[in-house]
Formats: sequence, C-alpha cells, structure tokens
Amino acid sequence: MTTPEIQFTSTADGVSIAYATTGEGNPLVMTPGWVSHLELIWTRKLGAFNERLAQSHRLIQFDGRGTGLSDRKVDDISVEARLRDLEAVVEELHLDTFALAGMSQWSPVAMLYASRHPEKVSKLLLYAPFCRGFVGDEGDELAQALLGLIRAEWGVGARATMGFVHPDADREHQEASLAHLSKASSGDIAARLLEESMFNVDVCDVLPAQKTPSLVMHRRRDKAIGWENGRRVASLLPNVKFVPLEGDHHLPEDGDSEAVLRAIEDFLGVETPSTDTQAAAAATSYADAPVTLLFTDIEGSTTLTERLGDAKAQELLRDHNDIVRQALSARGGSEVKHTGDGIMASFPSASGALEAAIAMQRSLAKRNEEQPDEAIHVRIGLNSGEPVREGDDLFGTSVQLARRICDKAVPGQILASNVVRELVAGKGFLFADLGETAMRGFEDPIRVYEVRWSE
Repeated sequence: MTTPEIQFTSTADGVSIAYATTGEGNPLVMTPGWVSHLELIWTRKLGAFNERLAQSHRLIQFDGRGTGLSDRKVDDISVEARLRDLEAVVEELHLDTFALAGMSQWSPVAMLYASRHPEKVSKLLLYAPFCRGFVGDEGDELAQALLGLIRAEWGVGARATMGFVHPDADREHQEASLAHLSKASSGDIAARLLEESMFNVDVCDVLPAQKTPSLVMHRRRDKAIGWENGRRVASLLPNVKFVPLEGDHHLPEDGDSEAVLRAIEDFLGVETPSTDTQAAAAATSYADAPVTLLFTDIEGSTTLTERLGDAKAQELLRDHNDIVRQALSARGGSEVKHTGDGIMASFPSASGALEAAIAMQRSLAKRNEEQPDEAIHVRIGLNSGEPVREGDDLFGTSVQLARRICDKAVPGQILASNVVRELVAGKGFLFADLGETAMRGFEDPIRVYEVRWSE
C-alpha cells in the first residue's frame, strides 16, 4: 500500500504534529507506540496491520512530538504534553466521536484523553498498556543502564532493545526495525520517552471513573511491558473486556498478529469471515453479573506451625478447608482459589455469602469448644462487585477490597462492605457500623460493618 498523504497541525503549545488518514468508515484514532515515522510504517509489517484496520475504518495516525515528521526539538514529552498532540489531531479533523487505540507507551495518554473527553471516545482500545511506571525497584539498575546506552549511542542502544521488542525475530526483520528506530527519533528523545514511561507515568487514578467501553489486550510473556501491567489496567476499568494473548512479542504486528486484529475487529463490531473471535481472544471478561466475594484468613498460621509442627498444622488447615467448603457447597458458593492461609470464594448472591460466612464461624466455634488446645480462629471479609474474570480466577478492585476488609477483621469476626449490607437489606442480617477506615491501595476511607453471627 502507498503511504497516505501526510498533513500537519499545531498543538496548543505550538508543536507541529504530522498526521495521516487512510480508509473510510467510522474514525479509529491510533496512537504511536514508542517512536514512529509516518513515512516508514507502511513499508514494514505494521503496514499490513494498518491496512487491515483501514479496510473497515477511517484510520488516523500521527507522529508524537520529538519523533518522525513532527517537531523534533521539544522540551516537554510528558503525558500531559503528548495529550496535547492527540487533542490537536482530533480538533484538526473535527472528530465528534471516535474509537481510540492507545498503543503501548502511548496507552497512558489514551487513558487520560478518554477520562477528560468521555463524550468523544466511543470505545477505548489499549494494547500492552500500563497506567503506572512499569519498572520496579528490582529493574532500576538495568533500566538506567539501557537509558544511558540509548543516549550515548542510539544505534547500539536500539539494538539492545531488540531482545525485548522482537524476541526470536530474523535478522532481516531486526535490521528493518533498527533502521526505522534510527530515522524515527534521536537517541535523546527516545531515552526521554522511555524514561518517562518507566518511572514517571501514573494515571491509574483516572481509570475507576471511566465508563467508556474498553478493550485491554496484552501478551502473556511480553518482555518489554510485563503482562501484569495490562491486567492491572483491566482490573481498574469498570467497563472492560480483557483479552490475554499468547506469545512473547511486544509489537502487535509481530507474532500472532491475527489474534490481535480479530480481537480489535470483534470489539469494534467488524464482521469478518470467521466470527469465532472468542477462541482467538481467550475467555476473559468481566463477570456476567455482580458477585459477592468472600475471603477467609487463619490467624497466626505461621505461629501454629511453629507451635504444633508441620503435620499438626496441616491437619488444622484441612479442618478449616473442610468447614469452609461445606458452607460453600450448602449455599451456592464457588471456591476461587486457596490463598495459603485461607480461601477465596464467590457467590451469586450476597445473602448466600453471608449465610456461608456465619455458618463457617459457628462451625469453627463449635469445633474450638471441642478442641480448645487446637483452636482455629479465622477472619472473614466480604465485598460485592463486578470483578475481572480470567479463566477460573477473579481480579480487580472489588476483589482487592474484599481482601483488605478481611485483613481488617479480628479473629472470629466477619466484616462486610456497605455494598453487601445494602444488597441484603430487610433479610434479617444484623450489622454493626464500625465507621470508615483507611484501606491500603484505596484513596478514600471505606465504611465497614461487622456481621453479628453469634446472636
């Protein structure tokens, strides 16, 4: 395919941004990844990827500040600055509503745009996303070394990234990618953009309030931006479809690009010859309906092992597991997983979850009366919500809150969120308001209620 006509617009802070459109249909704005060059992307594998998308949409792409055909000499390459690049292109084309695809290192910009302009973004697509700097303390030394190499010798630094971005790529493909990188940006800008993504980005707080239908795609063994980053983004978005993809390639056009394209087309409602996109996209999405989540936690499990020995401690753990599983079975609960010191479970109804929690504590109390020297004391926490489902496991804010509520309980206590209390209003459960309490990982205090089970 020939290179589309390249045009230019200016940002609010006076930076010239190059953009191009191709295809017809509803607009799909796709951000760059790390660095880009509009004249070159149609000569690489990404060209075929773009051409496929342009068959069903008006595909709009641009070079971010400091890269490609956009202004190269820029001081500010922060997320806020790059947001102005995206805003300029949207305003120049007079787009009322459009689908927005945030790719890799530009995904935080797309998240921020969707949160500030929800009326414009009809659907949000995120590939290999992260909402917070993706290098932890354990990777800091390696990251700084890579940044230093990119700044000192761009050609050598770019080649050093190939193992993360293009694992197992043949020599021809790697050389084409290196040529693209060297022409798309200077080493200084490339390093600054990478440093911003690795250490400075933090837009996680805008995600929980974002109602735009969203698609999150991430390869499980991505070596450049770890899979846990995409899963975190999906867990924070309230209206999301999470599609884990197989493979270790970072770029969407590499590896099984067909799975990426089919996931995008399915999400955008594009009819294709093969409509069985679920198999390609894997079975991960939000739970079909709200569920109530329950966590148990055995008090002092380590102390038990030290006091009673491994064999006896395991016997007590089995007693706990048997009591919990009997309560789950009797009241429609499903065991999600064993957490080491307890069990995580889900229920289709809040009433069933509370009945099970009460049954657990009563059974444990009876057992402890009979075996006081080997007593088991358990905390239980409950919350209701719509977690992210991945296979048989559940993730997301609602799960994290249930876990935190369990952590706040004292042994022998059942604590529940206000959501649970409201769901069972008028059904005879007794609650005591314990007020608001700070929860690790939650900005605002959470109101917690004790469930009376011994009355």
